[in-house]
This record gives sequence, structure tokens and C-alpha cells, in this order.
Amino acid sequence: MLKLIPKIPLYYSSRMFGIPRILPMNLTLSVSYKCNSRCKTCNIYKKKVNELNLDEWQRIFTNFGKNLFWATISGGEPFLKNDLVALVCSLYDNCQPAIINIPTNGLLNDRIPLVVKKIAGHCKKARIVINVSIDDIGEKHDIIRGVSGSYEKAIETVAALKSLKISNLSVGIHTVISKFNVSRIPEIYSQIQKLGPDSYITEIAEERVELDTIGTGISPKYIEYEKAVNFLSKKLKQEDFNKIGKITRAFRIEYYKIVKRILKTRSQVIPCYSGIVSAQIAPDGDVWACCIKADPIGNLRDAKYDFKKVFFSEKASSLRKKIKEEKCFCPLANASYTNMLFHFKSLCRVGLNLI
Repeated sequence: MLKLIPKIPLYYSSRMFGIPRILPMNLTLSVSYKCNSRCKTCNIYKKKVNELNLDEWQRIFTNFGKNLFWATISGGEPFLKNDLVALVCSLYDNCQPAIINIPTNGLLNDRIPLVVKKIAGHCKKARIVINVSIDDIGEKHDIIRGVSGSYEKAIETVAALKSLKISNLSVGIHTVISKFNVSRIPEIYSQIQKLGPDSYITEIAEERVELDTIGTGISPKYIEYEKAVNFLSKKLKQEDFNKIGKITRAFRIEYYKIVKRILKTRSQVIPCYSGIVSAQIAPDGDVWACCIKADPIGNLRDAKYDFKKVFFSEKASSLRKKIKEEKCFCPLANASYTNMLFHFKSLCRVGLNLI
């Protein structure tokens, strides 16, 4: 975290004045759209593209360099990718991220612990965060996730990961709060805490281009969401998490406050640094400043896998200017965390939450 502090003024200047040219420190890599869940809140499995292969990913990492702090390996379901270990290890060797976060539905309960053990063993100086998705309890979770037996496999995956007892591994649980479960959050939280996760995070279900959910009406009503996150904020303050869990909790409590304001005012509550501090690479090599709109600023195949060429292109500059001037707004958690780092009042509140 200390490595980020000197870079904060540089990112601030980049957003305000367009200089200096600096690569994002938060990068999401969507390694595949393939998924073995059929969630009510996500249709990403329907998308078909010519996905980047391992060699192409390795060329991207070689060109990117060592500016990365936080990397998220997403999907689809990342653990369906047979060469996931080689891909993540190449990312680590070339880009040296401090945190590697991999969300999973937990269905591959036999494979996931073996893969994570290999990744954590190689990426010794990185914090490996595995977030297992649990959206409800028992059959209700299975209905939301669209696959019978999903709940049992997810909790087996959590138990297996925790039993590894690897020093640089954190095992979290992630819940998407949607219209399908928002009224049950207190009960869901109570059951999840019995599993003893290192952290517990939630994210509001959104209509996103990336997830092919535009027009689906999956988001909860504001009054119901407010009630749910007020409960979570109160409970999280009472829980005893490890060091990483406490940091996550501090940001999470502030995130809930920001999302409530966004939903209530329908406006940008704090400045957005998407396309500056954070970016996303789609499975086919498209680079997005923001996954909500999923508007490509270029394709890495066309740029011979040179991320800098795409990220500092005229189209990228134009989109960054548009995000700044139009002040678009969304409750995306990943972007919100990085935005908080560059908003003094929010960061102060995160510090108070941590204390």
C-alpha cells in the first residue's frame, strides 16, 4: 500500500490535466466468458468471442511492465480455464501485482483448491484473494445461480481453501445483492459468518453491458437495498476479521454509503478515475475504461499486444474526457475502491472505519 502513496498525485494530475501518462494500477483481466453457472443476475455465458490464448496474455504482461498493484482475474468462471495457473504466474512474474483477486462460483470444488495452492506457492509476495460467490442459503442459492447443488459445492470450496492454511491466501465470500435476495440479507449474513471467511463483501446487481443484463430489472429497490446495507454496516463493525479483512471492511462500509447516495441522487458522488487508475481487458483483447459501458478504446491484438499503445491512444483520451465531463455514475465496487483512494474525504472516512 505504501508504494501507492507517491503515485496518488500523479494519477490526480493525469485526470485533471492529462499528464503525466501513467498506466493503471488496478487491472481486471476477463480471461473467459465461459461459465458453468446460469445466474439470474448475469448472462455473460451467452457471449461468444475468439478468446486470447496463453501466449497472447503473456505478451500483454511482458509489455505492461511492473506498474500494477491490484489485479482481478474474472470471467465467466476463471477456474474453467485449463491454463489459469500459467496465466496468473506469468502475470505475477512480469507485472508483480501486490494483490491478485480471483472471484469464483465455487462449483469446481475439487479443482479450485489445487489450482489456488499452485498459484499461491508461486506468487509468494502477492496476497492471493479468492472470493467464493454465495447469494443465498441452500436451495435458494441454487435457484439464483441456476445449477442444482451449487450451494453445497460453494461451501465445500470455502472449507477446502481455508484448510490449505497458506500465509498469503485470503478466503472471502461474495454476495450479489439483487431483487431476488435483498430481503434475506440478515439471514444470509448470519449463515455465511458461520463459515468463517477472512472477509465478506457484497455488490449490488447491476444492468451492465459486460454481463448482458441491460433491461433485466435485476437491481433491488433503493429502500430495500438501504435497509440491507445498513444492517451489514452495523454487523461488519462487530466482526473480528484478520488484517486484510479489516482493510476490506473499512472500504466496504464507506462503499455502502457512496452507493446509497448514488442510488438516491442518480449522480456521480465522488470523481471517477476509470480509464486512468483502473481498466479492464476483455477475453478477446478489447480494452475498456469501464465495464459498465464496455466501450472499447482499442484491441490488443490490433496493437500487437502493447497495452500502452491502446491506453494512451486518442480514443482513450477522448473517453477519459467524456467520463470526466459527463460525470456518469455507477455503483461498481471495483472502480469505487480505487476512486476512494483519490477522494480525500472518502479516504479519511475509510481510515476512521479502520481505526
